[in-house]
Amino acid sequence: MSFSSEALPINSVSGSQNRGGLAAFTRKNKKPVIVFLSVLVLLAAVISVATIVTRKSRDQHENVAKIEASHGLIRSSCSATLFPELCFSTIGSTPSLAASLTTQKDVIEASINITILAVEGTYFKVLKLIAQRKLTSREKTALHDCLENVDETLDELRETYEDLKVYPAKKSITEQADDLKILLSAAMTNQETCLDGFSHNDADKKVRKVLEKGFKHVHHMCSNALAMICNMTNTDIANEKNSVTQERRLEEEEMGEGGFPSWLSAGDRKLLQSSSVTPDVTVAADGSGNFRTVSAAVAAAPEKSTKRYVIRIKAGVYRENVEIPKKKTNLMFVGDDRKTTIITGSRNVVDGSTTFNSATVAVVGTNFLARDITFQNTAGPSKHQAVALRVGSDHSAFYRCDMLAYQDTLYVHSLRQFFRSCFIAGTVDFIFGNAAVVFQDCDIHARRPNSGQSNMVTAQGRDDPNENTGIVIQNCRIGATSDLLPVSTSVKTFLGRPWKQYSRTVVMRTDISNVVRPEGWSPWTGNFALDTLYYAEYQNTGAGAGTSGRVKWKGFKVITSATEANQFTAGNFITGSSWLTSTGFPFSLTL
Repeated sequence: MSFSSEALPINSVSGSQNRGGLAAFTRKNKKPVIVFLSVLVLLAAVISVATIVTRKSRDQHENVAKIEASHGLIRSSCSATLFPELCFSTIGSTPSLAASLTTQKDVIEASINITILAVEGTYFKVLKLIAQRKLTSREKTALHDCLENVDETLDELRETYEDLKVYPAKKSITEQADDLKILLSAAMTNQETCLDGFSHNDADKKVRKVLEKGFKHVHHMCSNALAMICNMTNTDIANEKNSVTQERRLEEEEMGEGGFPSWLSAGDRKLLQSSSVTPDVTVAADGSGNFRTVSAAVAAAPEKSTKRYVIRIKAGVYRENVEIPKKKTNLMFVGDDRKTTIITGSRNVVDGSTTFNSATVAVVGTNFLARDITFQNTAGPSKHQAVALRVGSDHSAFYRCDMLAYQDTLYVHSLRQFFRSCFIAGTVDFIFGNAAVVFQDCDIHARRPNSGQSNMVTAQGRDDPNENTGIVIQNCRIGATSDLLPVSTSVKTFLGRPWKQYSRTVVMRTDISNVVRPEGWSPWTGNFALDTLYYAEYQNTGAGAGTSGRVKWKGFKVITSATEANQFTAGNFITGSSWLTSTGFPFSLTL
């Protein structure tokens, strides 16, 4: 069949007429399509924006909820502290930090990190003072004391942080909690030590005023972290103690002959008791050893040693000031005999030193031991503070040593310490500081002071109720030296006085001679600390041990319970079961 062109329909796909029709249709409908597509794009954009806004709103709501929850956690954690508003404001003021905290331990870790930053700030402030001010000799010394104490604080805070991260898996909860508490107690003590260096005259006090705000702030921050740690660990400790059987406790505490654990073999006990310790080096003033001075031997000792490094000090008088810095760990001084091996100096406050810097021997490196040595400061009673031995070494111990001076003889500065069969003599505050320290089988004798002075055996420096520090005198003898005896009735001698607000001293099962006044204890000034101190006596003997005439302060008590007294034994107070055996010295963990 065939058709002519005229017969083709108008909507045919062929021919110019039909092409013109399609174009007309496209032009006619293009605008509505564009509009439609634009509407779709706009609608998609609106939906997308709405989704983003909704997600953002939800995220913001979730973040707000997180921050509110973390703020609640922070407030709850900070409620146990002495400075709760400071605690909350420093931790909760950064939203991103606050939102990341989910547990009480998180809050404590954040608190410690913020405290570290604050300590670094005080360090640079001290450096600036040293560079810019015209200073007296003692002010320069005091500022360098501050730098040393700040440096120690940074190490202690960093160690606290690392220990806290693995809590409670590092060791027993009791031991780990004790570690955390003693480190923060030491950090707090360092702040006070710095400021105490500027207390001797008006010029000193002007420098103190410049530093006081920053160091007090750090002290309060450390206090807050300590309070939160106590709050967190106390329940855990109680649970742990309940899980340990009575048989296990008795096994841990039972001691054999010579103060060594009963499980220690006779051979090992004999080895530890042996007076012959093989030295790594020998100090001899006459040149017959490796070194002529103790300081030279210390300087040559290995740093951060994990093995015991023994320095034998031959008989002789060594006139020098010796420092065992923190990088010198596990050192041991062994003298020939404490009557003939003497390290002596005469630095003192009257002649321009600080109390901290006056020490003839200053020990900071951990695990320090000394045996059969005399530490002496010969400045005399008129020179006021003049330290024979200062100890800020954790797990340090002294056996058959003498500490001889007048005011401030033995500075038990910080951390955990143990003294066995030592002789300590002095006048005013002659055992002082803020360590956790136990004295066993020691002779502690008051000397004749200057006219008008009284003797105080102790001046303990605990200034926070959560610090696990204090002085414990157990199975010792408190009496008088030969120069005091003829005038003992006219010179007042006391067991102690409160240097700081929460001063804590316990005297138990000790022979107290009648050199000690019937009232036993002396105030510092007025009513300061009389309600907040903890002074206690337990089963003491001797002419000066009667308690009927003792002070009536709220903070003083006569302990009648063995359970209460037991918390001040070496086993509990300085966790002695974990480290005293390694000293090789005799000891008792129990009453």
